[in-house]
Amino acid sequence: MTRPATRDDLAGLPVEVAPSLLGAHLETVVGGETVLLRISEVEAYHGLGTGDRPDPGSHARSGPTARNATMWGEPGHLYVYLSHGIHSCVNVVCGPEGVAGGVLLRAGEVIEGAAVAERRRRERGGVVRTARDLARGPGRLGDAVGLRHPLHDGIDAVTGAERAGARARLLLPAEPSAATTGPRVGVAGIAGTDAFPWRFWIDGDPTVSPFRWGRGAAEVAARQGDTPGVLD
Repeated sequence: MTRPATRDDLAGLPVEVAPSLLGAHLETVVGGETVLLRISEVEAYHGLGTGDRPDPGSHARSGPTARNATMWGEPGHLYVYLSHGIHSCVNVVCGPEGVAGGVLLRAGEVIEGAAVAERRRRERGGVVRTARDLARGPGRLGDAVGLRHPLHDGIDAVTGAERAGARARLLLPAEPSAATTGPRVGVAGIAGTDAFPWRFWIDGDPTVSPFRWGRGAAEVAARQGDTPGVLD
């Protein structure tokens, strides 16, 4: 069972909120088409001045900009940003307003609207080999749920208010799934090592994305003695 998320649910620090989103549902209605996703993998990103140390992997590490403005707003809005000039990635804003923080939705299982999600993936040039691949990775997830940068950046997943022809709702589980933790995927330098073990996933879930090192992270990890597990 799930229930609608509230601002209070999402007012904690990203590393506190992130594991509570495992097993949560994200429902989107875009152009009249519904997709419902069960979240299986997330990553926490702290903003400037959040937590006990700066997060060199966060978009907000240098303060507010036009790009990251949504991260500094109310919790429960979705920060939808463009990665590598191609992929729209979806983050749940969390923490108090004015203190940037977010949880990146890295992967999930499409439990309603699979045909819609697959069509969207293929329209954007994606290859869908199996059902588990529909939203396995943040770019695929963004395509599957139909949220695009910049149209839907800032959409409110608490109230479900319409934005650019889309609605989104975040539904929390009665009991979050047990979380496994490790370094974040593809994040450069020390921010992509066990110094920041802020990736959370449901162990054994087939929709979880594979681990890969970011630029320079493997070298830093080798000096630290980090050996994160690598998923298939």
